[in-house]
Amino acid sequence: MQDLLDLKPMQIDALREVANIGAGHAATALSLMTGQTIMISVPTINITPLEDVPPHIGDPGEPVAAVLMNMVGDLTGRTLLVFPMATAIRLSEIMIRKPRVATGELTELEQSAIKEAGNILSGAYMNALSDFMGLMIMPSPPSLAIDMAQAVLTTAYLQFGSDRDLVFCVETEFVMQDVQERLSGHFLLLPDMASLRAILRAMRMD
Repeated sequence: MQDLLDLKPMQIDALREVANIGAGHAATALSLMTGQTIMISVPTINITPLEDVPPHIGDPGEPVAAVLMNMVGDLTGRTLLVFPMATAIRLSEIMIRKPRVATGELTELEQSAIKEAGNILSGAYMNALSDFMGLMIMPSPPSLAIDMAQAVLTTAYLQFGSDRDLVFCVETEFVMQDVQERLSGHFLLLPDMASLRAILRAMRMD
């Protein structure tokens, strides 16, 4: 099996297009939920070793909010949607239409809003991947972890029990046009080995 790190630019472009389709569906759903015009761009997609991910997703000394979901069906693995805490708080305020409040913690209602945002976005990405591959992928209910980035990623891999340390990392930028704000997060796809082979076969790589 050709290694993921050897993907050709054309194949990376194909994965980026899948992510763009998912982002478009998620933006529509989030716009309807919040009553605001939300655009989601997918500026970068990287395939990187797990240990190299934390610098991409935030300050190592600051906590993140991560929405974790399992993939079940024809593909199995785990997805994470990771936000710096300040971004998670602001996005949750927009989701529940709450005025901006200077606070360093997520309330119970805001945690539910972030889980729903993760459910929408991760679900949209999974649906796009499902359509691309012609396979059934279903998400589990979302759970929320608040911790340092390295701890969140390590826990995700230990819980899933994967022996693969490469992840798909999609930088996702939310553009709230009505309030002229931009918020960034990262969507991570952690397929198990069987699913990784299936993805590579779909791209005629394996």
